[in-house]
Amino acid sequence: MSRRRSAAVLTAAGSGTRLGARLPKALVQLGGVPLVLRAARGLAEAGCLDALVVTVPPAELGAFAVLFPGGQLPGTTLSVTIVPGGATRQASVAAGLAALPAEVDVVLVHDAARCLTPPATVRAVEAAVRGGHRAVVPALPVTDTVKRVGPADATGAEPVTATVDRVSLRAVQTPQGFDRSLLEAAHAAGASRAGDEAAAASDDAGLVEALGEQVWVVPGDERALKITTPHDLALAELLLADRR
Repeated sequence: MSRRRSAAVLTAAGSGTRLGARLPKALVQLGGVPLVLRAARGLAEAGCLDALVVTVPPAELGAFAVLFPGGQLPGTTLSVTIVPGGATRQASVAAGLAALPAEVDVVLVHDAARCLTPPATVRAVEAAVRGGHRAVVPALPVTDTVKRVGPADATGAEPVTATVDRVSLRAVQTPQGFDRSLLEAAHAAGASRAGDEAAAASDDAGLVEALGEQVWVVPGDERALKITTPHDLALAELLLADRR
């Protein structure tokens, strides 16, 4: 019987428009290192992965390939496959999933924009899937007061319709971990949504939930913030300096 294997799909096909960058967001540097490379290193340092697939903008395959010479993450033995991403995050993950080695049975899906996610969080997610929870997400308790609102009036103000109880709310991060067969089934069932940004799933757990399957939560980490805007990048620089 062959050894069970875990792998990750690292999504790096974002444009970087909201970050104000003229290059793909995953190639923007944080502390002198591209986000995608920093995220890949964090996954590798977890020590639980056998392979990595990176989804990138189709026109930028060469720019990403030079970061992983010989199909490996420099300084490690982790094999890396680079594939063109799709029109949406959902489509990109589906492309990455299709490129995984056949022997992989646990898949983590991670965002290059969450490049400071600690290796301990990666290990916790992978271990929870191995422990029998077929779909797992890291998340943090919501600390802000949350309001539900209605349509805006002519002035642009929105009426509050309810104050949501935040005790049971969680802000979800990545990597999200899945039994491979379950994730493949979820993507197959939701494939018709993948080409439309307005309809596509914002995360893979949402596709699993649409199948009626249970998703489980493990503790996330504040360092796993998503870098989307210049403010986020500045905050990530502070977190990186603090870690040093």
